[in-house]
Amino acid sequence: MAVHLRWLSAGPCWRAVRGPCGELRACGELRAWSPRCAAGRLCRPPGTACREQSRGLGYGPRVGSGSRLRTRLAAGLAGLVGLAAAAFGHVERAEMVRKSSGAQSASPGRPEEEENDELARRCRCFMAPPVTDLRELRRRPDDMKSKMELLILETQAQVCQALAQVDGGARFSVDRWERKEGGGGISCVLQDGHVFEKAGVSISVVHGNLSEEAAKQMRSRGKLLKAKDGKLPFSAMGVSSVIHPKNPHTPTIHFNYRYFEVEEADGNTLWWFGGGCDLTPTYLNQEDAVHFHRTLKEACDQHGPDLYPKFKKWCDDYFFIAHRGERRGIGGIFFDDLDSPSKEEVFRFVESCTQAIIPSYVPLVKKHCNDAFTPQEKLWQQLRRGRYVEFNLLYDRGTKFGLFTPGSRIESILMSLPLTARWEYMHSPSENSKEAEILEVLRHPRDWVP
Repeated sequence: MAVHLRWLSAGPCWRAVRGPCGELRACGELRAWSPRCAAGRLCRPPGTACREQSRGLGYGPRVGSGSRLRTRLAAGLAGLVGLAAAAFGHVERAEMVRKSSGAQSASPGRPEEEENDELARRCRCFMAPPVTDLRELRRRPDDMKSKMELLILETQAQVCQALAQVDGGARFSVDRWERKEGGGGISCVLQDGHVFEKAGVSISVVHGNLSEEAAKQMRSRGKLLKAKDGKLPFSAMGVSSVIHPKNPHTPTIHFNYRYFEVEEADGNTLWWFGGGCDLTPTYLNQEDAVHFHRTLKEACDQHGPDLYPKFKKWCDDYFFIAHRGERRGIGGIFFDDLDSPSKEEVFRFVESCTQAIIPSYVPLVKKHCNDAFTPQEKLWQQLRRGRYVEFNLLYDRGTKFGLFTPGSRIESILMSLPLTARWEYMHSPSENSKEAEILEVLRHPRDWVP
């Protein structure tokens, strides 16, 4: 892959690859983000094309072997849509060397009508051009793969812009990478900022054939795949982010939203969505916990009153560090294998979830980024980050699957890890301390909103 990076200054309008549409503001400012790019165009937030309320959203996992296939492949996607590491915390522009195939942005040599179409305008607000060639996206605008790719690109741009505003001085690096087996991704990373120690937002759009290792794992689970000539074509795309702030009173957040398609030998296509969003505070703040969960619940409730309770419990169960007997954080939502009642309805649900990311988290960062803290509190943050590392390396399905999948981008998979962490032998917080308070919640999850 040939990519050249160039430094850009952080001016009144954020200019990382013609966007992502908004002006930078310093940490602590409470003014709303202005969704306008350098050209003054109003750039659409993630998913605003479909805001209707969905009815009767169904969800998995369904009983049967098909669910096993989707669960295993979803784990692989979580690894593929991880975040890419970068050496410096600055906004950079990624300039792609033109190739015979692959994504390209609109250029002066293209026809004027192509320059002025809606897709080209949307792409100017992204961190980098789409992974899929614009001509291909134009040919299939209603295909779910096209719609999901544009959604994750918009989500990436919106989140990066919001984080840069809050940090007030650090910049993102933009790294556009390719996967030789098919597809690629865009990783945006901020390190050693004023507010964030490490923040990454990555998208990936990959395709190819299911690896032999994955096929072996399927067979070991009793799944007979309908492969043709030993091949099982798949497409996967998603957005993934982990944000580690410096201040121990500012929580860490993780989110991931993804889409999968698998084509069987008989031409049948299996599809499903997965993802979630969860919060990991160093210290418990009841008000923050209620705000975070209420925002996610409001997004879920647009599509059914039973979704948030189910996905909240699923999140508590999934992010469990078994050898410690505690959760990684205070939860959020987590779901997988959503494949009913229709692609469009599940897609609208995922859109609502992506729209909840910024309002659920950024107000908490602004609230706490300038809080005073003691060396003891910083030490506790480092110990809690050690737990974060333990879960991701020992239990996270996506990390484990990705590390053993050919063609996986290791830097992207390990982007979820913090820059710094700490382990102490037999460390135990004092009784009735603030540290003991958060441990109690991690061991016994609470319901934060009715």
